[in-house]
Formats: sequence, C-alpha cells, structure tokens
Amino acid sequence: MNGETATGPWLALLSAHLAATFYMVGLAWFVQRVHYPLFAGVGAERFAAYQREHVSRTSPVVGPPMLVEAASALALVALPRAFAPPALVWLGIALLIAVWSSTALLQIPRHRDLASGFSASAHRRLVATNWIRTSAWTLRGAVALGLVFSATAAGVR
Repeated sequence: MNGETATGPWLALLSAHLAATFYMVGLAWFVQRVHYPLFAGVGAERFAAYQREHVSRTSPVVGPPMLVEAASALALVALPRAFAPPALVWLGIALLIAVWSSTALLQIPRHRDLASGFSASAHRRLVATNWIRTSAWTLRGAVALGLVFSATAAGVR
C-alpha cells in the first residue's frame, strides 16, 4: 500500500498460521462428523480403556498445531496494518479464544465424564458442544485465508 513490502518473516508467519489453522479445521470436521459419533459404538465394557487411549493419542496430534496456531495468531497482531486489517486479526483471536474456552470448559469435562465409562448423556453433550469448536475453527479458516489474501494483495512476498 504506500510502497511498502514485507518479506520473509511475515510470509513465514502467515504460512505457519494458515497451515496450523487449516490442519485444525480439517481435524475438527473429522472429529465432529466421524470420530466422536463413533464413540457410541465402542461398547460399554471396553469404553473406559478406549477413552484413555483416545486422550493419550489425541493430545500429541492436536497440541502442537494448536500451540502453533495460537502463537502465530498472537504474532499476527504485530503484522503492519498495511498488510492486514486489524479487525480481521482480532476476529481471529476472538475465535481462537472461543475454541480454547470451549475446549477447556465444555469438551475436556465431557471427556473426563467419559473416562470412567460410556455415558449416553455425556456423549451427546460432547458431540453437541463440539459444534462450537468446529464452527469457530471453520470461521478461523476463513479469517486465515482473508489475512493471506489481504497481505498478498498488499505486497507480502
């Protein structure tokens, strides 16, 4: 926009943010439409062990990308206004807060409820409340794309 160009670090930051966000968008939809609904078919006698294994295997798959997404979202606050609308950056952070809050306040407690065995009501609440994360991550994907398009149009290379 005023002849400025941004290179290297900004492009790397935007790329990392886009990759981490879309990894989580895809994972959120998989979990929402496939993984969580299948919990009901595990069987009561095997469910507690299944749930423990689910938690131990899921953490390393979701933890690092969630941290990259969060760190890069916060770092985008420093992106020059010429390359990204601040409202879009802050919308992305607000959606990230929604994701993390939903995870901490709604999904983790449901997983704890399920740790001792299958509960149809806890399972229903898990699937229902997970739509918050799925929706927020989907919107975050749109925001991340918007940031990349905005920055690219403004000269980030």
